[in-house]
Amino acid sequence: MTETNLDIARSYFRAIRSGDLETVGKLLHDDVVWHQPGANQFSGVREGRDAVFQMLGGMMEASQGSFAIDEVRTLMGNGDLVAATIHFAGRHDQGSMAMDGVDLLRIKDGSIVEVWLFSGDPAAEDAFWGN
Repeated sequence: MTETNLDIARSYFRAIRSGDLETVGKLLHDDVVWHQPGANQFSGVREGRDAVFQMLGGMMEASQGSFAIDEVRTLMGNGDLVAATIHFAGRHDQGSMAMDGVDLLRIKDGSIVEVWLFSGDPAAEDAFWGN
């Protein structure tokens, strides 16, 4: 089970990094619950694939298309949970950000059903995204 979930997580991050939203959509459950950290315009809980894609689209627009996970360092599995240590970055006319993070995915029956994100510098991420 853990190895299969690690494979799903690898596929997800590969698709995220290459911009393959079709594959991302296939890996996210229709009713995925997404926990976006911080106190910025994108923070909070999103329920459903469409709400997650709307949020991600807003992040791409706000970052002038630059927001990206530029490195997935480690994937660790424990049953239906997969934790990934990552590095992400973005920029826009008012500034830039680059930091480490942790993405925690809960995978059930071959789909990502819940996602929790953690930022290495929440204040800097909030300042970048704004209200």
